[in-house]
Amino acid sequence: MEKTKRYVNLYTESNPNPNSMKFVVNFMLTPEAEAVDYPSMESAQSSPLALALFTYPFVERVFIAANFITITKAADEEWVNILSKLKQFIREYLEEGSPVFDVRLLASQPEMNEQDDELVTRIKGILDEYVRPAVESDGGAISFHSFDSGRVKVKLQGSCSGCPSSTITLKAGIENLLKRMVPEVTEVVAEGA
Repeated sequence: MEKTKRYVNLYTESNPNPNSMKFVVNFMLTPEAEAVDYPSMESAQSSPLALALFTYPFVERVFIAANFITITKAADEEWVNILSKLKQFIREYLEEGSPVFDVRLLASQPEMNEQDDELVTRIKGILDEYVRPAVESDGGAISFHSFDSGRVKVKLQGSCSGCPSSTITLKAGIENLLKRMVPEVTEVVAEGA
């Protein structure tokens, strides 16, 4: 008996990072609010799909969240030369019902922690409600890292990682929003900054 192929509607969206492209499908790839960033082939062991995408020499980063995959390409490659190859591969991979993740290897870490104090809980709530949807619409993700002495550290993933406009977004958008809504916040920085 022949296996029925899954219907896959796939389209692309550009985003502020000229080296990344968002590939959107008509169904969820991850559980709600989950996002997984693979900055290299070595880090992608929990995702057969990401591993397969890294076999293309121009793929430098794979990010999977909600109903989309964001691929960051090598700067010296043009989208016009590779976009149709990637779209065809992703569509066929998903139509066959091949696994996106190896659930045995995928470690999920809840973002909310029972030990969070009220201030950290408020910061995380604002990031989830106001910031995350906007960042995801651009093919990226943001997650809370830490809060200490007025400084909020966040982790930028997907198209946001290495994006030329991410610093402006971080300072002009996210930092201003958090300062207005949580007066105890004095600065927002990206993890590693």
